Amino acid sequence: MSYKNSAPRSRSQSSSQVTFLEGDDTITAPISSHSQSNKIGVVLVNLGTPDGADFWSVRRYLKEFLSDGRVIDVNPLLWKLILHLFILPFRTSKTVEIYKNVWRQDTNDSPLRYYTQQQAEKLAQKFSGKGIEVAYAMRYGNPSLKDVLKHLQEKGCGRLIVLPLYPQYSNTTTASVQDEVSRCLREMCWEPTLRIAPPYEGHHSYITALKKSMETHLETLGWVPEKILVSFHGIPLDYVDKGDPYRDFCERTFQLLRDAMPPGMPPLELTYQSRFGPREWLQPYTHQTLERRGREGIQKLALIAPGFAVDCIETLEELQIKGKKIFEDNGGTHFTQIPCLNDSDDAIDLLETLTKESMAGWDYSRSKSI
Repeated sequence: MSYKNSAPRSRSQSSSQVTFLEGDDTITAPISSHSQSNKIGVVLVNLGTPDGADFWSVRRYLKEFLSDGRVIDVNPLLWKLILHLFILPFRTSKTVEIYKNVWRQDTNDSPLRYYTQQQAEKLAQKFSGKGIEVAYAMRYGNPSLKDVLKHLQEKGCGRLIVLPLYPQYSNTTTASVQDEVSRCLREMCWEPTLRIAPPYEGHHSYITALKKSMETHLETLGWVPEKILVSFHGIPLDYVDKGDPYRDFCERTFQLLRDAMPPGMPPLELTYQSRFGPREWLQPYTHQTLERRGREGIQKLALIAPGFAVDCIETLEELQIKGKKIFEDNGGTHFTQIPCLNDSDDAIDLLETLTKESMAGWDYSRSKSI
């Protein structure tokens, strides 16, 4: 059946119907839930987490995460052997214990998924009544990007904003999200108007939120840090040599944050954490710096990890537990880790700003109709 432009819809006509003109006849047909519309879908995407702090949940998560060629850039056949013969059998049990140390008993969930869900729910409240669907997804684990995109398709979203919760761009994180979004849409044969929010490493609202969180946290202490470490997740140095711009993004955030500090604040120092495997990673390493500063006589130290949108095992276990012990074992007496932005008011305001900027030029008023 050929058709011309649909006739204007009367006010009484249901939004679940569409009118076609065929010759002199007018045909009204129901609209499938998969039909395109001007409704806007927003997806916050974080790295991921296992479904539980048990062996098989963690193993499934590690397998998916460490099978991503963007994350592990080595010969895929060789890495598959290493992953299944050595990494998964021996690393899984250790990782289970790490997750148990930080698992939220009140919600039976990981901190990363809990806070990401809170962010999505609070952001949805900001857009309440505007026909904007807000959801969250994990690059690895659940809820998966595939399932969330299908949900938004069924909700009738014809316009889509994907907001990776990585302030600093890297091929190992942001680019992997872009890959997965493209793969899922291709499998779904769905072509919404798609925008992927850019990294926000130097965004004024982001730097301001970090500054305020530091000042607020330090005011709660009964002591003054002699130094503040600014710790970012590391990546192998050869990734940077191949062209990954991640280090430049981290350094920009560090410089802007340092410049934003008021007079009298402790000096800031840039470090990188979470080294894995025998490769050389971005330096200086956070744990080595904690050890060295303690031995040099620094006794009071604070640490912030601005590359993480929410607290997770890297901040709560690697820094708050292990980092504190390393510092104190080497002479430090006072240590504090400044929490991530999590679901604070400043964090939600930042996400609202980033979302609105990504929707620039889109008419919200049309997002309720087809």
